Amino acid sequence: MQLVDERLVSGWDDPRMPTISGMRRRGVTASALRAFAYNVGITKYDGITDVAVLEHAIRNELNKIALRRLAVLRPIKIVLTNYSKNQTEDLNAVNNPENLAAGTRNLEFGREIYIEDSDFTENPPPKYFRLRPGGEVRLKYAYIIKCNEVIKNSNGQVIELHCTADLESKSGGPNANRRVKGTIHWVNAKSSIDAEVRLYDRLFTEPEPDATDNFKSCLNPHSLEIVHARCERSLADARGDLRYQFERLGYFALDRESKPGSLIFNRTIALRDSWAKESQRV
Repeated sequence: MQLVDERLVSGWDDPRMPTISGMRRRGVTASALRAFAYNVGITKYDGITDVAVLEHAIRNELNKIALRRLAVLRPIKIVLTNYSKNQTEDLNAVNNPENLAAGTRNLEFGREIYIEDSDFTENPPPKYFRLRPGGEVRLKYAYIIKCNEVIKNSNGQVIELHCTADLESKSGGPNANRRVKGTIHWVNAKSSIDAEVRLYDRLFTEPEPDATDNFKSCLNPHSLEIVHARCERSLADARGDLRYQFERLGYFALDRESKPGSLIFNRTIALRDSWAKESQRV
């Protein structure tokens, strides 16, 4: 109640809140909550269950039912200089590899695409298998591309990459077996749509905030980040009763404030538990 009254969250249904309404708005399914409760079991004693157990139940459920889609949260443009300006083609993508009955969909591919800015670096660290100057990666469902030129603005910020595509390396084609170590996602620059994406994370930085002198000191300052993403065009028909996996990014649900032409997606949960990695570093 203190969180709500002091407006530290947006309300009882804030997707960061451990309330039924909050979890529903975040995209957690009833079946995931039932699976969590079943696995925790019943005891006569008060106890604390690590939130990672709940998150595991959510991931396990959404992996089976979520439709796969492509979205780029922080776009950087790529121009494929050896691809015709007027050419487009439809590529085939699976909706859910865990459920082949979910079918496939078409992805429009063209000369200009967007990738995540985190999937490119000029000075890669060791074991970096994404895009770099002179390096190659595979675009999922599409071609292997090579970065030839980096375009920067007056402030030295990278704003565009000029690449070439190996047009013989199309996924599913006769020469698709050429190997590169990295595979990244993308969206078509012209046909992709805008969406607001709310990246929710754990509300508290401590597993037991009530055990501290001041639970408000444990509020996670990064529990919500809002980005303006580019999404594949099929998400224009997104539905509130469905769940989506933005490939390589996490599981997402359409927010109740979303409207046609003004889409809002909430991140239900990331694909992996980043908090476990943080605890290992400590």
